[in-house]
Amino acid sequence: MTESDKPVRLGSWQVFLIFLRLGLTSFGGPAAHLAYFHDEFVKRRKWLSDSAYGEVVALCQLLPGPASSQVGLTIGFLRGHYGGALAAWVGFTLPSVLVMALFAFGLTLWPDLGEGGWVSGLKLFVVAVVAQAVWQMGQSLCPDRPRVVIAMLVAVVLLLAGAVWMQVLVLALAAVAGTALGLPSANKQESLQVPLQSRKPGMFALLFLVLLALSFVPQVTGSLAWIGAELYRAGALVFGGGHVVLPWLQEGFVVSGNMSADTFLAGYGVAQAVPGPLFSFSAFLGGAEGGIAGVLIAVVAVFLPGTLLVFAGLPLWQWLREHEKARAALAGVNAGVVGLLLAALYDPVWTSAIHGAGYFALALVFWLALVILRVPVWLLAPASALLGAVFL
Repeated sequence: MTESDKPVRLGSWQVFLIFLRLGLTSFGGPAAHLAYFHDEFVKRRKWLSDSAYGEVVALCQLLPGPASSQVGLTIGFLRGHYGGALAAWVGFTLPSVLVMALFAFGLTLWPDLGEGGWVSGLKLFVVAVVAQAVWQMGQSLCPDRPRVVIAMLVAVVLLLAGAVWMQVLVLALAAVAGTALGLPSANKQESLQVPLQSRKPGMFALLFLVLLALSFVPQVTGSLAWIGAELYRAGALVFGGGHVVLPWLQEGFVVSGNMSADTFLAGYGVAQAVPGPLFSFSAFLGGAEGGIAGVLIAVVAVFLPGTLLVFAGLPLWQWLREHEKARAALAGVNAGVVGLLLAALYDPVWTSAIHGAGYFALALVFWLALVILRVPVWLLAPASALLGAVFL
């Protein structure tokens, strides 16, 4: 173990301020967040070596939940234990949560704000964002023919029958297929460089499973308990990063009739433009449905399962790293989530946004700006809203 790998205990307030700055400036989504963290904690502060940071990222990418937030939380835990983990999560998440909550309250106070061309422009921007995510995730998570087939079959099944229970079923079948095919996965040769430890990992795993089971208990639609159940279930079952939360939440909030597709996608579009984790979209959903209490419940609920799994998984990383069948199953699940997101690209994203050749043309312009010209999302999102207001 090198000197830079040894955690130096920091106060929670110090950790909070460091991550607050990152939460205010980390634009660009999960992949960009990991690059910001690497620059901050490996290159500049030298809290971790490259190999140690690689191990933390590998573990968090194996678990369901928001990978970049889980990486930040783990770094906070290594430097300040449980208080440091909480401080890191609050600092990184707070700015985007406040913006999304204020946007939700604005739509609640002025319902007409959610109508007009600017919403249509944001929805076309979301088409470009999700299309980019499908392409990038497909390249990284489906590098061979078997995984492409798994992704396509998952998309076909979900386009024909996309209920929540079907989404869970097809991902389970993707895991079985991954194990049966012996799918290879990366990072098998890395070795643990930092003492990743948490107390009583079985307790965290048990709490995760109990809360997941409770999230399937029927609740009164629109109630705070319902908001918490929908968001917890989404956070617990999302593999592959923030974009994959879209189909899970769409099933709960739009298909149920509780929120219009226009409002849902407008909030999702704004979430792309703010720094910090994409899971802060939960603050918009909670605020629109349940006010301030809804914001608090939604945000805690969507991040809680990933946090519990980090604390449960840290001591088990050595086993996960070396257990071939577990890694093959997770490779199958990762291929399945590409299909999950591909199905969501069609419904609700495409069906709600594309209403003719002109809409499709504008979506192509946004895709060109985002993918080819590399226009930052924080600049492209308001530009798309402005163009939509003028032309749609």
